[in-house]
Amino acid sequence: MFSIAFPRWFIGVIAAMLLLGLTAPLHAKDFIKGERPQQRGYSQAVITDGGKIVWLAGVLAVVDDSGKSLAGDLDGQVRQIFKLLNATLEKAGGKLSDMVQMTVFITDVRYGDRLTQLRREIFGDNFPGSALITVTALAVPEAKVEIQGYAVIGSK
Repeated sequence: MFSIAFPRWFIGVIAAMLLLGLTAPLHAKDFIKGERPQQRGYSQAVITDGGKIVWLAGVLAVVDDSGKSLAGDLDGQVRQIFKLLNATLEKAGGKLSDMVQMTVFITDVRYGDRLTQLRREIFGDNFPGSALITVTALAVPEAKVEIQGYAVIGSK
């Protein structure tokens, strides 16, 4: 077994650097893209270096900002979910384009194609990684979709 002892002051300096985010420069995100993933609106991988990681809880939306029901409106639910995710990321100092991974739960597999179209509209050409899971129901019966994810803020 091999061990190294460091002076207490050295450990304190390293801890301070980690807390202040001084350990690694921020670099741009890189996207690993493939033909099928790009067609389906996700990236095979998103590579980041540095930045603040944000774990986003699952979000669903059955009403819009004015309180109008979105119960039968897949498009409205998806748009509102991404709006809410963006608002959460803004509170953390980021934006929706900082998302690097998402898990999408849908209640009907037939929603997949429309979800892909909406993701293309919302994210452009640089998509987060993604998993799409069909479930029998979500926590709120009127919900058709729920999205949770991860973001790295500080990477381009």
